[in-house]
Amino acid sequence: MIEHPNEVVTKALVRFVRVPGLAKAAALITLDNGFDHKKPNSFGPGGLASLDAAITAATEADPAFIALTGKPYIFCVGADITGIPYLTDREQAVELGNLGHRVFARLKNSDIPTFAFINGAALGGGLEVALHCHYRTVSGGAAALGLPEVAIGLIPGWGGSQLLPNLIGAPGAAQVILQNPLTQKVLKPRQAVELGVADQLFEPADFLERSLAWAAGVIGGEVIVQRPEVDKDMWDGVLFFAKQQLDAKLHGAVPSANKALELLALAKDATFEDGTAAETEALADLIMGHESRASLYAFDLVQRRAKRPVGVPDSSLARKVTKVGIVGAGLMASQLALLFARRLQVPVVLTDLDQTRVDKGVGYVHDQIDRTVAKGRMDEGTAAKLRGLVSGSVDKSVFADADFVIEAVFENLDLKKQIWAELEKIVSPEAVLATNTSSLSVTAMAAELDHPERVVGFHFFNPVAVLPLLEIIRGERTDDATLATAFAVGKELRKSSVLVSDAPAFVVNRLLTRFTSEVFKAVDAGTPLETVDVALDPLGLPMRPIALLQLVGPAVAYHVGETLHRAFPDRFGDSPNLKKIVDAGLPLMVDDEINPEVGKLVAGGPAPLSSEEVRENALAALAEEIRIMLDEGVVAEPQDIDLCMILGAGWPFHLGGVTPYLDRSGVAERVTGRRFLPPGVGSLPA
Repeated sequence: MIEHPNEVVTKALVRFVRVPGLAKAAALITLDNGFDHKKPNSFGPGGLASLDAAITAATEADPAFIALTGKPYIFCVGADITGIPYLTDREQAVELGNLGHRVFARLKNSDIPTFAFINGAALGGGLEVALHCHYRTVSGGAAALGLPEVAIGLIPGWGGSQLLPNLIGAPGAAQVILQNPLTQKVLKPRQAVELGVADQLFEPADFLERSLAWAAGVIGGEVIVQRPEVDKDMWDGVLFFAKQQLDAKLHGAVPSANKALELLALAKDATFEDGTAAETEALADLIMGHESRASLYAFDLVQRRAKRPVGVPDSSLARKVTKVGIVGAGLMASQLALLFARRLQVPVVLTDLDQTRVDKGVGYVHDQIDRTVAKGRMDEGTAAKLRGLVSGSVDKSVFADADFVIEAVFENLDLKKQIWAELEKIVSPEAVLATNTSSLSVTAMAAELDHPERVVGFHFFNPVAVLPLLEIIRGERTDDATLATAFAVGKELRKSSVLVSDAPAFVVNRLLTRFTSEVFKAVDAGTPLETVDVALDPLGLPMRPIALLQLVGPAVAYHVGETLHRAFPDRFGDSPNLKKIVDAGLPLMVDDEINPEVGKLVAGGPAPLSSEEVRENALAALAEEIRIMLDEGVVAEPQDIDLCMILGAGWPFHLGGVTPYLDRSGVAERVTGRRFLPPGVGSLPA
């Protein structure tokens, strides 16, 4: 028997409505868990039982049609994944799969026409129940539509893998089931209609009324729903290409993606009953696997812990920010200016050494705004307001009335100290001084100021608009009001902020540098770049090591490495080969391949390693560094390390972050003598 003692039951509430043009009333089933949109509808055992009873009540009344809709802003976001930890054996997982299939199939097999009025977000099992209905409308205000299960270590397990490809074809289904989850994308309402997932789009203001009238038109024959015939001739070719892409990106390391691909292939010729039976078996296998538990752990970090950062002073201490100053007008500074203006809606002013640089920085911001307008993502009125908020000057006196000033200049401690010494004489005593340093000491930067308590680290990741992590660094003398203000600003910027103590390179850069230090130690020993580059493939990381170094920039990586080598020379190497690459100015990659000139430059070495040895050494180094960081109190708990690596370095959900993987693989105990997390956290119970 399936049990979920903490389920917030989504009730299916039936009412009968009269629709003009129909002799009989229509049955409208509304999904509602009793909370507002911040706690979305979901299906646990109780919710499925309620829907089952509602379908029975609706059917017995013999209505003109049965329609399913949701509470305001939310249709249904799928299975209640908080119940998965309560599934302790495979039979329970099979039972859950069969329960969803049985209830949803009643809508598909109904002799009475069934409709889904998708009034809001519809994800996972929410979209699957809609796919079981004979017809679908969607509101233009629905925030997100999709089948994201693969991203959390599962598959669409309640009919989605079989219904969707036979509705919209293999290419569209592969996009929704595989490509979108793995790139963290969802469908917008218009895209859903264009793909054929929904039949009709209506605006939110009168969505229900128009959906009911449209349904009446379908019943009466005035509205004809036409769906193109699915092309099965290209089915196999599409999935072959999808598999090639998956293998190139994930190297077979994500079981949920492999299972989803198999189910899409099965959907071509299998009966619906056989296909859904295979779905149930696949779902049960994945639920009882480590990867799904790891993915759910990662999902919980991103959805919950990221929104309630640990160790933050009371928000009532935060100061109001009415103007932002940015020191520098380069690419990073310009990206920050755009972000602050868009999110805070306050004046933002950049400064730099000369007018040419200032103009270039402000011009970048205006250009990005213009591009957003051209893509239809911003109206001209909003664009004009944003352009007016961003300005530039060569005179730092423009910061006199700024409440929050952030510097984004070259990583040189003396330069940054000089900047703050100048600014302290200009800004108000309450102004927060933030540094976007990626590795330097915030404490040292503020040491000679009259008010070091107002200096805080505010470390963004590039590209600023995309990566959600913000490392907020507390210097030794940073006070609570400054820290509270920093976290309040981070929240307004819609970033996930993590509190970090003032340690060299903080979290993400420190761990990535330890990792790349180990990689280049292998190169220095004579290991070919090609061998090093594939060493981590079994983990399914988002980028191979050489591509990651190319993205960061060899010079930046070498600079951070130097900082850490000075701090911890016994653990962070100073690679002569990386220095050669930086000095030569060579790109590491050319046309997505390792630059052969780089290979010639670093050739040789006395003791080359195998890929397996490189991988073992890199993972051991990560385990050692994480243990040291936790012992030093760089962050509060291992969960903060994992959150930083997921949001700042793209560490995959299927691994659950760094620490659960190091625990499961035994590396943590072998290297440090103990696990990072209790048994069952981020993995199956022991």
